[in-house]
Amino acid sequence: MAACGAAAAEYSALLSLSCGPITRRRFAVSCRARPPGNLSAQQKKKRGKNIAPKQRSSNAKLLLTTEENGQLPSTSLRTSMERPQKSTSSEDDTNGAISQIDEKIAAIGNEQQERSKDKHFESDFQLEDFGEMIQNMEKNILLLNQARLQAIEDVDKILTEKEALQKKVDTLEMNLSKALATKGNINTDIPGDHLEKFTKEILIESALSGGNPAHLCESPLFMELTVLKEENMLLKADAQFLKAKIVEFAETEEFLFKLEKERSLLDATVRELEARFLVAQTDIWKVVPLQYDVWMEKVENLQHMLGCLKNHVEKYAALLDQHDDLHDKIDELEASLKEGKTSEFSPYVVELLQQKLKAAKSHHQAGHQETNTHIQVYQQLTEEFQDNLGKLIEESGRLEHSANSMPSEFWSHILLMIDGWFLERKIPNTDARMLREMAWKRDDRICEAYFACKGAKESDVMETFLKLSLSGNSQCSSGLHIVHIAAEMAPVAKVGGLADVVAGLGKALQTKGHLVEIVLPKYDCMQLDQITNLKVLDVVIQSYFDGNLFSNNVWTGTVEGLPVYFIEPQHPSKFFWRAQYYGEHDDFKRYSYFSRAALELLYQSGKKIDIIHCHDWQTAFVAPLYWDIYATRGFSSARICFTCHNFEYQGTAPAPDLSYCGLDVEQLDRPDRMQDNAHGRINVAKGGIVYSNIVTTVSPTYALEVRSEGGRGLQDTLKMHSRKFVGILNGIDTGTWNPSTDRFLAVQYSATDLQGKAANKAFLRKQLGLYSEDASQPLVACITRLVPQKGLHLIRHAIYKTAELGGQFVLLGSSPVPHIQREFEGVADQFQKNNNIRLILKYDEALSHCIYAASDMFIIPSMFEPCGLTQMIAMRYGSVPIVRQTGGLCDSVFDFDDETIPVELRNGFTFARTDEQDLSSCLERAFSYYSRKPMVWKQLVQKDMQIDFSWDSPASQYENLYQSAVAQARGAAQT
Repeated sequence: MAACGAAAAEYSALLSLSCGPITRRRFAVSCRARPPGNLSAQQKKKRGKNIAPKQRSSNAKLLLTTEENGQLPSTSLRTSMERPQKSTSSEDDTNGAISQIDEKIAAIGNEQQERSKDKHFESDFQLEDFGEMIQNMEKNILLLNQARLQAIEDVDKILTEKEALQKKVDTLEMNLSKALATKGNINTDIPGDHLEKFTKEILIESALSGGNPAHLCESPLFMELTVLKEENMLLKADAQFLKAKIVEFAETEEFLFKLEKERSLLDATVRELEARFLVAQTDIWKVVPLQYDVWMEKVENLQHMLGCLKNHVEKYAALLDQHDDLHDKIDELEASLKEGKTSEFSPYVVELLQQKLKAAKSHHQAGHQETNTHIQVYQQLTEEFQDNLGKLIEESGRLEHSANSMPSEFWSHILLMIDGWFLERKIPNTDARMLREMAWKRDDRICEAYFACKGAKESDVMETFLKLSLSGNSQCSSGLHIVHIAAEMAPVAKVGGLADVVAGLGKALQTKGHLVEIVLPKYDCMQLDQITNLKVLDVVIQSYFDGNLFSNNVWTGTVEGLPVYFIEPQHPSKFFWRAQYYGEHDDFKRYSYFSRAALELLYQSGKKIDIIHCHDWQTAFVAPLYWDIYATRGFSSARICFTCHNFEYQGTAPAPDLSYCGLDVEQLDRPDRMQDNAHGRINVAKGGIVYSNIVTTVSPTYALEVRSEGGRGLQDTLKMHSRKFVGILNGIDTGTWNPSTDRFLAVQYSATDLQGKAANKAFLRKQLGLYSEDASQPLVACITRLVPQKGLHLIRHAIYKTAELGGQFVLLGSSPVPHIQREFEGVADQFQKNNNIRLILKYDEALSHCIYAASDMFIIPSMFEPCGLTQMIAMRYGSVPIVRQTGGLCDSVFDFDDETIPVELRNGFTFARTDEQDLSSCLERAFSYYSRKPMVWKQLVQKDMQIDFSWDSPASQYENLYQSAVAQARGAAQT
């Protein structure tokens, strides 16, 4: 048992490796006090000194093993040898107990799910206090696990020593048998029979010869035979005694097997509970604040799991108490050996047995005492945990819900609930508007009313809310009501960068105090698990298409904290039940139908919307539909913003197809409206430009490029409407793309601690089978769709040039074009046996995170690039970009050797031409800095990681555009 501390430390280190550095810091918090969440370097150093030497050595050993293997260590902590398992009644009892515990856990989970339906959005109040309490709870759990691990290791040691003792007993038994055999026969009954027979024969022979039997009995020979007979009887008794003790040892071994089986079952159950606890702990510490009810549900689950763990450990303690029987048997055997009569053949055996039994007794007493000590500590900590948790729950029940602390998911849910009531004709429009305004302002009365009606019928909830609308006194919000109509949104329906923009920009605008809503098609291939509170409304929205009215189901839910409406057409063509987002032969019809249905939904909702923001040609129909049809019906409060993310795709079709959604072809098929500038067809993107109040694209440089040949035929239209056309560089979701919290990484790291980046590089090399002996060998990466826009000939050249320069290259991506996919499959086959080149011709989200973290350089040789997000993500992860100067790449990457650019802005390497020579020169410069000036390179990496590529600045620019357009509209209305 002396090694229990080391086992606990190994377990703690394992848990730290599984959870990452942030969780490791949290698990270091003491359960006796409540230290602040962020410790200073001196405090951490001081705390590190308090760790026992054995624990430190165990941690170091475990970390070394992990680094050598390149993967996380096995979750099993057992060190005992495999033994045959026997079915016992105790095993059945244990299995029954575990089943009962699992049933209780499931029942409690179901009950909590029922309770959580109406409690889903309670306040995440006093998050810091809860964080400290949970940190204390985690520490308690770790200490309890340490006690359990010590007990497990002690049992393993006892079993090992028992096994060694058994082997020696078997050897002694064999030696004893050989010794007995050397005296005549291993069967002790046979020598006695022979002696009796021999005595009788002597007496008979003496009688026949006329001798005196009495004198014969006094003869030396007869007396010697008698002595031999008595010794034989003693030998027989000794053998039977030893046989009985061996049987007792066998019974003890069976008991220990039973104990080992019980321990194994307990160990498996505890590991399962630990896994559940880690899931609960991870959920609690998410960056986005959790709702109070969900948070408390996790705490209650944790309390229940701790109770189950306590029961299992108490059962384990009971098994250890039963192990006292072994101690009693050892004492009995020792006493028997001391008191029993022995023959000349057994003293050596008895002496050895006495020595081994004495050692076993000593080890058992020490282990039992230490185990009982740890169990007492365990019980004490459990009681302390229960007391603290009880106080926490009691205190939380007395606190009031604060509207300001409620997360955005709560208010999105309230808004969707109010809109659902109105669309289902359950409340009038005036009340709906008033309640929306209060929810938008995050009025405390809305929050209080919601929680006061927990568990009540929907009619009672509506009645309570309607009383609030009668009270009035609701001032207008200073924010804007913005609705995005789009074909994609991350993470529920993502194909490209459009999905990231809709989600990222929407969240940033919501953070700035605006009411943001999203309207999407309800695809059959959506990621439904990414939607919270998805429900279908009890209302049918009818929209016009191809001369008929068609019904649409409306679904609501929250995505990334934003309220989202999903339109499900009840059209015979099953427009969005195609198992894919784009690429259908009737895409023009599909999205013209969706655009008309989305506007119909907004029109029937009776909302006073400030901005309708449509994206790409798929929803550019919204602009002419709004002004030509819905504005004439009184729905005219909004201003239209159209963003074209890529002018390569414009949505052209024969002019008559425009009539499907109800637009007047004769009026719109004109050069100054929607007629394509080159082919005489209808151009939907052009209609978006002409009919929108604001037109944007995704970077300033791309906005300049599309006014010339980059406009793909729309350059004249853009020049004509240049006053309302602007380029705004996109941002990235810095919460998702964050190396210090990224759950996909082997080791998390930051700009101030780059050791984790080297560890991720080693991990990726091992995962992909790359040469890993030279840690300083540069790794170049490329993550892209393999389409002509991305500069395929330059990507191929970069692979060969990197190999020539002595680097490594990893490509991740696939092509929708079959012959391009086959071409790169041929390149992959060519380098199949090269341990410095890897081509993974598919998309893998988790692997992409690892590649960003592992790579030293990131290449983007695009022919044109409207914005590009990969260069921003690469810099966020410390991978220096090597890009061609085009579009958004020009606005985000500045050459390290360009003296015309301020030093603080230089963050990568660029080239201008589309030929291989220019790319080669750029690669050579990057390799030169990497190998010859490592300190300069490190500073460049750290600078790149600290650049702010968040959505905060782009959202502010959109905000200014929105407010300017709305102010002009209001000014025009007043005149």
